[in-house]
Amino acid sequence: MSDTPLLIGLDIDGTIMSHDEFISAEVRAAITELRLRGHHVVLSTGRPLVATLPVLKELGIDSGWAVCSNGSVTARLDKSLDGGYAVHHAVMFDAAPAVAALRSYMPDAVIALEKIGVGYYLSAEFGSTKLHGEYEIVDEPALGEVSTARVVVARATHAAREFSRHVGELGLRDTYYSIAGEYWMDLAPEGITKAYGMERLRLELGVAASDTVAVGDSENDIEMLLWANRGVAMGHAEASVVAASDEVTYPIIDDGLAPVLEGLLGKSQAE
Repeated sequence: MSDTPLLIGLDIDGTIMSHDEFISAEVRAAITELRLRGHHVVLSTGRPLVATLPVLKELGIDSGWAVCSNGSVTARLDKSLDGGYAVHHAVMFDAAPAVAALRSYMPDAVIALEKIGVGYYLSAEFGSTKLHGEYEIVDEPALGEVSTARVVVARATHAAREFSRHVGELGLRDTYYSIAGEYWMDLAPEGITKAYGMERLRLELGVAASDTVAVGDSENDIEMLLWANRGVAMGHAEASVVAASDEVTYPIIDDGLAPVLEGLLGKSQAE
């Protein structure tokens, strides 16, 4: 490894942060040191931007980039900007087909449509403490008129195969992940993943594919782990996530991200 800056994509929940939203001092210090040395440390998360900003603040990250909403939204971070960020890229789509599909297969689901950097439009009270930002309850016809970065269902289990097939025919994809121990499902255009967001950044920043690293623990991290030259799965990850990775570190309860980041620093020191 040379002194060329690395592009490091880090999942938040279950990777940087435990389910009770704890971040270790070792992880904080390693992220800070990597950034001081000029490496691009990017939080790449299923969280919306509004829920990612507090984590960035907690880590002291006020410049650089964040990939949010499972790749649908990329933000440029700059403390001189209003709110400390600007939306650099967002993939928007018509929510109507997704809402109709959910109503057909999951009639009782409470639907949320993301308002980037603000919160959500909701079909009803969401009933989740993990829903960050402001929200507005609107009637069902109005939901279908919204353009959004993603459609969200909380407390979601994997849907029937017929549902996945149906949304696939609509050009959408169902993605499953967790935020602080609560399982969620997203619907977004096919091909929009964390890897999509990270690859756009890689090309923009001029980082070689060989200088990419990613760490994650959930199904929504699989594409990013495959994308990275070095993909690392957390030790508690499911078999499909481990299979997509190049190596496995310790689980979150043993602070598995810390030795990965410290190892990158050690290699930099050695060279």
